[in-house]
Amino acid sequence: MSRVRTTVLAAALTAPLALTGLLATAPADAATRTTSYALPGDKTYPEGVTSYGDVFYVTSTTDGSLFRGTTGTRAVKVFKAGGTDGRTTAIGLEVTRKGDRLVVAGGDTGQVHVYDTKDGRLVARYDNGGTAATFLNDVAIAPNGDAYVTDSNRPVLYRIPAAQVAKGTGSTAVAPLQVFRDFTGTAFQYGDGFNANGIVVTQDGKSLVLVQSSTGKLFRVVLATKKVTQVDLGGKTLVNGDGLERRGDVLYAVRNANGVISKVKLAADGSRGTVYGQVSSPTFRYPTTSAFSGDQLLVVNSQFDVRSSGGTPAPFTVTGLTKP
Repeated sequence: MSRVRTTVLAAALTAPLALTGLLATAPADAATRTTSYALPGDKTYPEGVTSYGDVFYVTSTTDGSLFRGTTGTRAVKVFKAGGTDGRTTAIGLEVTRKGDRLVVAGGDTGQVHVYDTKDGRLVARYDNGGTAATFLNDVAIAPNGDAYVTDSNRPVLYRIPAAQVAKGTGSTAVAPLQVFRDFTGTAFQYGDGFNANGIVVTQDGKSLVLVQSSTGKLFRVVLATKKVTQVDLGGKTLVNGDGLERRGDVLYAVRNANGVISKVKLAADGSRGTVYGQVSSPTFRYPTTSAFSGDQLLVVNSQFDVRSSGGTPAPFTVTGLTKP
């Protein structure tokens, strides 16, 4: 998630989206092996994407709408309309490993919503409280089902226990969002600009890796001990790092303002990595996050730079890259 979105959200237009015909699939380009999923409406400004099987979900920062599509087909649905359940914006999101829950980070609202993917029922709702600046940005689900949420402004990492993700809190009333790790005094030092952004679970399932957008550094948090260390990238950085996606030992780091996705060969424990290549496409328009659905890497084209400049955006899309 880019800093651009925070600075312009208050001025963003909030006219309701056209909520039909979403995510229509255009034919794949045989040369580039690219599929374009079209998002209708001229104020969508999408940010997050996650998938389970061939079903994927996309967020709108403008009003918090959540969309659901299926790769390879034109059939699409609106999963949750903007503004429902007090959800006025939606940033990063993650589906659970069983595909039955969707955890949605709410940016500067300080809220997280958990939904049942089968019927759209609100399972739980959280708020991090207080008046200090916050930006709940991205979500990762650990092997045991715990959900972790980054905050780009506050130097903390939040956790929602697996039991609450699965069964809720016993009420849809707002519950407090609990801090898992305070980064104060650790290797992960917050500074100006966007800090913790994308987050993934390591291949061995024992740690989390987070990207600091402003510096391009990666940091590792060991789940059992909460120990925080910087990931050794051999002196290289991933400046403007936004969403992170891992498949096997390859980490895909979307770098929004750079318009590319860097590829990192990541150790199973997340302690070190080698930046060895990148993915790009002429269809990228300030990409923010990505998610694998089958052999397609889905990439959200946010166009936050256009919103920041006050320009007129092109049609909003999600790019599907086959075997990137």
